[in-house]
Amino acid sequence: MNKTIALLCTLLLAATAVHAQTFPSKPIRFIVPSSAGGGNDYLARLFGAKITENWGQQVLVDLRPGAAGILGSEIVAKAPPDGHTILIVATGYGLNPSLYAKLPYDTIEDFARVNLLAFSPNVLVVHPSLPVKSVKELIALAKSRPGELNYASSGAGTGGHLSIELMKYMAKINMVHIPYKGAGDATMAVVSGQVHMLMTAPGAAIPFIKAGRLRPLAVGSAKRVKALPEVPTMAEAALPGYEVDGFYGILAPGKTPRTIVDRLYAEFDRILKLPDVIQQLEAQGFEPVSYTPEKFTEYVKKEMQKWPPVFKAAGIKVNN
Repeated sequence: MNKTIALLCTLLLAATAVHAQTFPSKPIRFIVPSSAGGGNDYLARLFGAKITENWGQQVLVDLRPGAAGILGSEIVAKAPPDGHTILIVATGYGLNPSLYAKLPYDTIEDFARVNLLAFSPNVLVVHPSLPVKSVKELIALAKSRPGELNYASSGAGTGGHLSIELMKYMAKINMVHIPYKGAGDATMAVVSGQVHMLMTAPGAAIPFIKAGRLRPLAVGSAKRVKALPEVPTMAEAALPGYEVDGFYGILAPGKTPRTIVDRLYAEFDRILKLPDVIQQLEAQGFEPVSYTPEKFTEYVKKEMQKWPPVFKAAGIKVNN
């Protein structure tokens, strides 16, 4: 019996090794759980093109927006664990367990963390028709018109939503939340003047800022962003102690063999070191990093522990 078990284990390991050596054997489906035009979409297309160049397999970017990234994430959680279906996630991945009483997957067990690619603070932008040019002026206007101003986000529980909720809590103001299916839709709602403001990744806002169609007021990070050096931090502008950083990372289905996870990690790590990629990311307001699967997992677990007391203090309720 012991010899039989040992033989089966040997065969299984051999099969896994062969699978890893032949990976990728077909096009890779890259799920983006938000609409076109946001940070997730930008990064998926940038990295997808580089993977295709190096591996010779087409990377198919598949937009699956909705429910704060949950819909697209569920697809990957239930996909075959062979490395050919991967997911790009943003800050909401670590926030959703604290905001939703029931998720259709286990945030840790149903995914393999591959690589944390970049950090990116959100930038607070308003439509030019709003008569404010600073966070202090925005707060004063909101206090004079309680409940009349509104803001867009890429969905309830996303980083952009919670960044403004934290601002509301610290400034003691009342504004109405209007959620969309993704960052691209939310950004366009503000650009078109349908909504007053949003906080979003700099990359999604910079083209409209340069065109004069959005006015930047502040960034949510502890330090200013290279791509927007003249824009103050929220702490500098009006709210000392305010700090919210977003992140972007790559996941695979939870039971993906470690050999394949390692190959995916190495490929994203390689791309993150390319000078042209670094230049493009920094120009879009991203801070490139490269976290191992273990370091990425540790970071996510800390995020999951950090937010519940913040939500409770701010009166943000869990969704059923």
